[in-house]
Amino acid sequence: MNIKIILKKYLVFIIGLYFLAAGIVLIIHSTLGTTPISSVNYVLSLNSPLSLGTCTFIVNVLLILGQFWLIRGIQSRQDRISILLQIPFSFLFSAFIDFNMAITEGLQPSNYIMSIGLLLIGCVVQSIGVVLEIKPQVAMMSAEGFVNYASRRYNKEFGKFKVVFDFTLVTIAILLSLIFTRRIEGVREGSLIAACITGYIVSFLNNKIMTRKMLSRVTSILK
Repeated sequence: MNIKIILKKYLVFIIGLYFLAAGIVLIIHSTLGTTPISSVNYVLSLNSPLSLGTCTFIVNVLLILGQFWLIRGIQSRQDRISILLQIPFSFLFSAFIDFNMAITEGLQPSNYIMSIGLLLIGCVVQSIGVVLEIKPQVAMMSAEGFVNYASRRYNKEFGKFKVVFDFTLVTIAILLSLIFTRRIEGVREGSLIAACITGYIVSFLNNKIMTRKMLSRVTSILK
C-alpha cells in the first residue's frame, strides 16, 4: 500500500480520537453522567489527584495487559503488533481528553435543558469520532481490542460481549464511587441516554453521511 495512503488513514484515525475525546468531555460537562467506557476513569479522577486523561491512560494500559492475557496460547505476530500499537494511541487519546478538559473548563450548563442539549451534542461529536476511528481500519483502541479478543477467546458474539463489558464498567464505577464517597458519582441518566443513542448515531453517520466515498474526497485535499 502507498505510504501516503497509509499516512492519511492514520491521520483520519487520529482525528477520530480527537473527536471521541471531545465528545466524552462534552458529555461529562453536561453533568448528567458520562459514557460507560469512561465511567471508571471519571470516578477515579474525581477521587484522586490524577487528571481524567491520566486515569484514562492507566485504565487503557490495564486493558492492554488484559488483551495479552486473553491471547495467551493463541497469539500471532499480528495480534502482538495490533495490541502494542494501542499504547501510543492511548497516550494520544488521553492527552486529547486533558486538552479538551482544559479548554472547556468554564463550560457549565445553567439548567437541565441545556444539560440535555450539551449531552446530545457530546453524543454526536463522540459518534463522529467513532466513525473516523473505525473507517480507516488501521488500529483499535484498548476497550474495543479487549472486547474483540475476549469474544474471540470465549467464542462469543462481539456485540453481546460489548454489552456485558459496558455493564461491567458501569458497575465497577458505581462500586468505586460508593467506596470513595458513599454516593454514586459520574453515572446518571445521561450515561444511559449516551449508551442507548450513540450506536444509532454511529450507524446513521457511517451509512448515510460519513461514507468511504465522502472521506476519500476529504482526504484527497491532503495531496
